[in-house]
Amino acid sequence: MKNLLFSCFAFFLFSQIGFSQQRPRELGIEIGVMAPGPENSITDVSGVKVGHTTLIKGDSVRTGVTAILPHGGNIFQQKVPAAVYVGNGFGKLAGSTQIKELGNLETPIVLTNTLSVPTAMNAVISYVLDLKENEDVRSVNAVVGETNDGYLNDIRGRHVSEEDVIAAIENASEERPKEGNVGAGTGTIAFGYKGGIGTASRLLPESLGSYTVGVLVQSNFGGVLQIDGVQVGEKLKKFFFSNELLNNVDGSCMIVVATDAPLDNRNLERLAKRAFLGLAKTGGIASNGSGDYIIAFSTAESMRIPYKIENRLLSKEVVPNDLMSPLFMAAIEATEEAIINSLFMAETMTGFEGRKIEKLPVEKVIEMIKEK
Repeated sequence: MKNLLFSCFAFFLFSQIGFSQQRPRELGIEIGVMAPGPENSITDVSGVKVGHTTLIKGDSVRTGVTAILPHGGNIFQQKVPAAVYVGNGFGKLAGSTQIKELGNLETPIVLTNTLSVPTAMNAVISYVLDLKENEDVRSVNAVVGETNDGYLNDIRGRHVSEEDVIAAIENASEERPKEGNVGAGTGTIAFGYKGGIGTASRLLPESLGSYTVGVLVQSNFGGVLQIDGVQVGEKLKKFFFSNELLNNVDGSCMIVVATDAPLDNRNLERLAKRAFLGLAKTGGIASNGSGDYIIAFSTAESMRIPYKIENRLLSKEVVPNDLMSPLFMAAIEATEEAIINSLFMAETMTGFEGRKIEKLPVEKVIEMIKEK
């Protein structure tokens, strides 16, 4: 009966709107068991903002910038607790060591391509120094992550400018961000198909604190694709080791986890570790050349760390260890769905040297899931 109802619903929906640019939930695929937030987005975490700059120029430039802001104020003056977990360290996450050492985040998080990290760092530094109240600041820990989009993008041309980075920060909003071929996901590839930006969230019930966990990913990695437990990559005959042309599964995945739960950096690191399990549930293998990084932060106002300390002691009320498991599960499910969203929302793209990457064949995927 469940499959019959799903089939009828899917047929009606597809006949009305088609497959293009539809998230899995809009097509009747509910990943996980927890409820998503209102927009199923990282911006369901109150105060979080996301902005994109998308660069598609000529036949070779396919790249961009995505900025994530933990709150709309001066982040340097009101830092947020944060943590980093490295699933596989083949990558460049600038600013990660200070986060690990001090346990806080003091700038927007910027995602871009591998060779544009230095440009993005300069831009973030300039942005922070130019903010009111920061006139006397002499040290800024810019946080910039990346994935390599060099198959579809003329990455050696280093086309991302400081202005592009600042534009992504300044146009950030609390609306659900666009997904797929946008921002830092413009030229990325996942599981042999067009990847990109994806986002999702989970909302804990009132009995568990009513906390929200939101995730945003820049998907650019490989393995054997699984969607809601279905071996999609295997069935489509497109997976690591299926033939020598598909054996390059390098590229990286950046995962940003936000929550309004009052967590310190220690439990934020534990939360980040669980997000990596969400990547595994999609079939990712964290290959040798894949830089898989998770940044987690808390937006709880009670957890803010002021730049200017007025008291000798800071007092914080935090979620205890014994109540972390629901948040762990939320991070796993939201990460899994965010990655799948990035695939469903991406479109076929032709780029550098005429290379073409097809979008995920959603029609075939739906049929596989119906048969589950």
